[in-house]
Amino acid sequence: MTQGVLSFPLTSFHDDGSLDPDGFRTHVADRMATAPGAVFPACGTGEFFSLDEDEYRQVVTIAVEEADGRLPVVAGVGYGWAQAARFARIAEEAGADALLVLPHYLVAAPQDGLVAQLEQLAARTRLPLIAYQRGQVAFTAASLRRVAAIPGVIGLKDGHSDLDRLQRLTLAAPDGFLFFNGAATAEIQARAYATVGVPAYSSAVHAFAPEIANAFFTALRDGDDTGDRGGRGDKTVDRLLRDFYVPLVELRDRVPGYAVSLVKAAARLRGRPVGPVRAPLTDPSPADLADLRTLLNTGLDLVGAAL
Repeated sequence: MTQGVLSFPLTSFHDDGSLDPDGFRTHVADRMATAPGAVFPACGTGEFFSLDEDEYRQVVTIAVEEADGRLPVVAGVGYGWAQAARFARIAEEAGADALLVLPHYLVAAPQDGLVAQLEQLAARTRLPLIAYQRGQVAFTAASLRRVAAIPGVIGLKDGHSDLDRLQRLTLAAPDGFLFFNGAATAEIQARAYATVGVPAYSSAVHAFAPEIANAFFTALRDGDDTGDRGGRGDKTVDRLLRDFYVPLVELRDRVPGYAVSLVKAAARLRGRPVGPVRAPLTDPSPADLADLRTLLNTGLDLVGAAL
């Protein structure tokens, strides 16, 4: 899971909002062909929050079938531990390899409660768990030690981007405990995360432009990330950050929910069968869609690809 971009596929819907299993299968197969490190169906980018249990079963099953044992399939689960356990049983029956535990629903909770949430879920599934700290979930170093001691909990995905806190967590964790950069557009902070010992990251861009995502990952891994950052001597990482990723984040920040909506819109611009987002998300405005098309063309041109 540290040897390639972590792929978070989009869940395909028909125009009427119903699940499109065939479109999802095509989308996942296309992701698999680009050699990600792992695939994470039905997570945030995959609109887990909008899926019922039957749809969830179909999505995870398709991802497992398309992976065919070639790479790990990590399914999202969430809400309170009782509901998360229901999704965990479905994912286990579908053949998933592990679970990403999305932040619980609505309420703030103390550290003891955050640990207990994982204890309750771990006791109800045979699948390994990766905790996801984001929003109202943020572990202290002391709590992380307790989390890492829970049988079956194997890692932590971080979406807070508080590198001071994250460094403390990595130092508190036992050897072999996994950490992942789960920032909204993880490439923006990939270098910074790597400096505190967290080189692995998820990539929403991989869902619509694996050429860009893989070019960035390869350049960062191979050290093509230094140069004259103020001039035309920039190396690959800096060029992609300056001319594609930073403008993408600026576009994403225009409207709440664009972290998913823009990704789906970009996939549709490339002819991918992913369909619209489900409410409460909304698809991009015509003006934002035009800006996205221009930016996508720029990013693809940087890596020698085309729309």
